[in-house]
Amino acid sequence: MTEIDDLVIIRTERHRSPSIRKEGRAVAEILDPATPHHETQPEVLFVCVHNSGRSQMAAGLLKLRSGGKINVRSAGSAPGEEINPNAVLTLAELGIDMSEAFPKPLTDEAVRAADVVITMGCGDACPIYPGKRYEDWKLDDPAGQDLDTVRRIRDELDQRVQKLIGELLPQNTPTDT
Repeated sequence: MTEIDDLVIIRTERHRSPSIRKEGRAVAEILDPATPHHETQPEVLFVCVHNSGRSQMAAGLLKLRSGGKINVRSAGSAPGEEINPNAVLTLAELGIDMSEAFPKPLTDEAVRAADVVITMGCGDACPIYPGKRYEDWKLDDPAGQDLDTVRRIRDELDQRVQKLIGELLPQNTPTDT
């Protein structure tokens, strides 16, 4: 048995429920071990085409504004090679470090693990599962845009993220850090 097999057993032992959501969450944790799931936290998946702009910015903003109270992931239907440099700069202006971020492929398991799936321009690439909340946020793509335009996109994402936090954690307000 390999180390990954051991990890699968440990994760699935913890979630004995036959629920697809929990089984998917266990697999998604293996795919992104830096983002552990806490059973009491909602999980949001942001999806765009290249996972190099909008979805990465939304994920960074949600992590910051929720103060870690929402588990967040991002993915792309056709991942790019790197994060948009202007997206990285605009998030750094808010104190968000994207140095460890990289474009990730959209997987069936990541969608199954999420409570909320937010798409941004990826069309029909995202699988649909019953019982999930889906939203499509129509936003400009920051690819090839100047810094001021990417700041505007970031600010629009920030407003939407803060509204989402209010819906998912109604007893809390977004954290300004």
